[in-house]
Amino acid sequence: MPELQAEKRILTGKKTGVLRRAGTLPAVLYGAGTASQPISVPLKGFRKVYAEAGESSLVSLLLGGKPFNVLIHDIVLDPLTETPIHADFLAVRMDKEIRAKIALEFAGESPAVKNDSGVLVKVMHEVEVSALPKDLPYSIGVPLSKLLHLNDRLTVHDLDLPAGVRAMSESDEVVALVEPPRSEEELKSLESAEPAATVVVETEREIKMKAEAEAKAAAESE
Repeated sequence: MPELQAEKRILTGKKTGVLRRAGTLPAVLYGAGTASQPISVPLKGFRKVYAEAGESSLVSLLLGGKPFNVLIHDIVLDPLTETPIHADFLAVRMDKEIRAKIALEFAGESPAVKNDSGVLVKVMHEVEVSALPKDLPYSIGVPLSKLLHLNDRLTVHDLDLPAGVRAMSESDEVVALVEPPRSEEELKSLESAEPAATVVVETEREIKMKAEAEAKAAAESE
């Protein structure tokens, strides 16, 4: 379990800009066994731990000589530089299941794509699971080798879930599928058509993170 040293934080609000300029990340610790309290962690150390643990693996947060088993629950990023400007640490009980969203890792190669020129469509990129904190995986594998034919699909039921991990989505929810290749007529039609306006689709989490970052930046500039 990666470790991260933390300190109690006195500066709050727009005063936290002083901490950021000094290479320190303002954060909050809350959850099981502790009241919500402002803390700070070294930004460099945080980035290293986050790269290793993500938001689904346990981290040992050391505060005042006491270790807390935590998950990096939420991160606010600067909208321009994407540098972390705030983080939440959720203290968890090791004997109680929790829910978490785990990234999907697409592994292997689909025979339908390799042999039949099919088009791989990734419908889901993360899945919500329930497990004891110690059993939460960093990622969950998606076996693309099971996509043997055109129009084949993988569902939540086909995911390689580790022992002790339960998916909270419906078992028949589609994770990935293989579409037939486009015909020459379809390709020519697309090439001759006028370019359509680009549509940007943001997930609920991306919208939340963007709003939080803009709010934080606005508070800092006051």
